[in-house]
Amino acid sequence: MSKLNLDYDKTLKLTNALIIELGEEDFENINLVVEKMENYIKAKGYMPVGPLIQYSGTKINEAGELDITVKLIRQSSQFINHTEEPYKCESLMRIKNCMYVRYTGPETSLKFAYDKINLTAFEEDIKLKGDSYTVFVNQIDDDIIADVFMERSENE
Repeated sequence: MSKLNLDYDKTLKLTNALIIELGEEDFENINLVVEKMENYIKAKGYMPVGPLIQYSGTKINEAGELDITVKLIRQSSQFINHTEEPYKCESLMRIKNCMYVRYTGPETSLKFAYDKINLTAFEEDIKLKGDSYTVFVNQIDDDIIADVFMERSENE
């Protein structure tokens, strides 16, 4: 069975999405950040829905250096009207025109899903925006199932 199934035009749709942008200090305690997000949703009277989603994006800052942005997204059973820092909530996120790979295997090899999309895009002259959404679908023993979405440039 193939571990990497590629699709050229998928849409990622997220509803009632609670979002937090991670700082460098958050990476060491990522499980704590996720737990706090889920507790925040519950404290608002709602329930977390679906898997955890990680957004990664890059841009060049004024100094010409590469800035990396990482956000965690967790869907809620209802829209959270009033959020406090560091959270924000989007009622609907629709990321269209994505290249997509379903990955199954050890988490340490998840990078191959990104590599497959990037290599295919390179070989077929498909321009990507440079951001990605990773949906952590499931974990079975030491293996994970993850969906990777990488947005194509608008004029593709």
